[in-house]
Amino acid sequence: MKRSGDRVPFEQHKITEGIAAAAKGRPIEEETILLAASSIADELRLLGPEVTSEQVGFAVLEHLRDLDHVAYMRFASVYKGFDDAADFQREITLLTKATEPKRHDSRA
Repeated sequence: MKRSGDRVPFEQHKITEGIAAAAKGRPIEEETILLAASSIADELRLLGPEVTSEQVGFAVLEHLRDLDHVAYMRFASVYKGFDDAADFQREITLLTKATEPKRHDSRA
């Protein structure tokens, strides 16, 4: 289901193309992109017979977060419609918070 409310058939190749575009020039093998797209498609199928474009985009972002931060930022900038540098700064803050290892207080 698109944001507009239109219903379109799910096409895994669109996920593959989106990841490949975000990963262009990055050290990511084509096989890794194909595996990520397949994994995302499998996850989405578990959600039921109909998924929203928002669910698809979020799933791609989650995979890119683990795969490559530059590709993540590229995809996020298009998917979330960044308008200025502040949007990038906010997303980088969220990205680094989400990927930083938890620190344990050794004074306890």
